[in-house]
Amino acid sequence: MGENKKKPHPAEGHRGRLRERFIQSGLDAFLDYEIIELLLTLGTPRKDCKQMAKELIKKFGGLREVLDASQQELSKTEGIGLMNSFGLKLFQSMAERYEREKIVQKIVLETPQKVAKYLQEKIGREEKEHFITLCLDTKNNLIKIIEISIGTLNESLVHPREIFKEAVVNHAAQVIVSHNHPSGDIQPSSQDLLVTKRLVEVGKILGIELLDHIIVSRSNFLSFREQNLI
Repeated sequence: MGENKKKPHPAEGHRGRLRERFIQSGLDAFLDYEIIELLLTLGTPRKDCKQMAKELIKKFGGLREVLDASQQELSKTEGIGLMNSFGLKLFQSMAERYEREKIVQKIVLETPQKVAKYLQEKIGREEKEHFITLCLDTKNNLIKIIEISIGTLNESLVHPREIFKEAVVNHAAQVIVSHNHPSGDIQPSSQDLLVTKRLVEVGKILGIELLDHIIVSRSNFLSFREQNLI
């Protein structure tokens, strides 16, 4: 009697062709949904991922938006669970790690744009508000980054004492403070403005200038300095 051979799942042939295309030509010939589909196959065995990929592109609006989505956001799409999104989250984590490894030891933050890009990598994708301080020397070289608080910004969480204590300990000549808005709306609240005003006043007394307060989201930022709010 001949051996019983397990029939290959219909999706396996399609997956094999996707992988072969990638090996031969990279991603240049791939449509956005096909890239998502390829990543979904890493965590979804023996199941056609094409429709899930198309649904994700339709829901979030594009490739970048899908790759930026949180686990919670992804799970709201039918068929997407923790294991299904493994490939997407793996790609996101690897991309973030790669960017961190590329950053040289000496980080110069001389423009709001450079500061914002650096901060978006740090806190831009966080689902809670993170308030951080960047301690700088006189030439805008980053000395140290310090997380001050996690949670909705208010005076009790962000006290000038905590911020400037770290600046003094690290021999900073100037500081930049920043927090993220998980909602994506980068407009400052009345509390943001009040906290910033207090920090400016205390900085003047201590002789440590508050250069800027920057609000970041995943893809945008607002500089208090550029908006003449400092």
